[in-house]
Amino acid sequence: MNKRVSPDPDRYAVCPMDGPVLAFYEGEFEAAYVLLNPFLRPKSTTFEVTASALDGMSVDELCRAFEAVRWSEVRDLCGFPSIASIDVALRTMIGGLGKEHADKELADVLANSLKRHGLLPPVEGMFPALVQEPLLSFVQSLEQDWLWVGDEFCTERKLCWIDDLKLATANMTLVRGSVFTPDKAALWTVHWDSHFTLFCSSSLNVQRLARHPVLEGFVCAPETEIYWSVQGV
Repeated sequence: MNKRVSPDPDRYAVCPMDGPVLAFYEGEFEAAYVLLNPFLRPKSTTFEVTASALDGMSVDELCRAFEAVRWSEVRDLCGFPSIASIDVALRTMIGGLGKEHADKELADVLANSLKRHGLLPPVEGMFPALVQEPLLSFVQSLEQDWLWVGDEFCTERKLCWIDDLKLATANMTLVRGSVFTPDKAALWTVHWDSHFTLFCSSSLNVQRLARHPVLEGFVCAPETEIYWSVQGV
């Protein structure tokens, strides 16, 4: 029997596992944007902030129960020099870095600050609930009406009308994987062990996203890698 070897995934539809971001997408996308998953602040003062607080909550419930908190605000609360310190701390907390890059001191400072201010850390490895509505609306502003919703390795995909993915009319839940436009002009994708997602498109579209009043992140430079925080940002 011949050994079954799956073909390489289409790069316009998946996230790189590691290494330089732009090099991975060369020939597919001009630019990429690291879109930071927000921290969460309960809207109710009676909400019990625990590690399991989000278990079983739908996207709609999350959006009604929490407001987004920017990494820049958490950086200042912790007294960190940069958002890279936050990412290292978060990755250390979930065991996502090797010993040479993990920093327990940063992780402890972040954990204590979150507890003191009643905040929850960003979700990792999935599309964050509080980002879905603004990002999908942004894609629509690029004159797009449809999105392919695919799994992590692009082995399965389903074509969806963008409005059907929004909270008010959602008939499909975005959790992890990738969504990309039928004309291969834009991709929104999840890295399985990270507290951010990637948006890839033309330089013009990425610069437009960088000016978004709600979403937070930064434009990838040629040297930006998936594990960008250990490079220092």
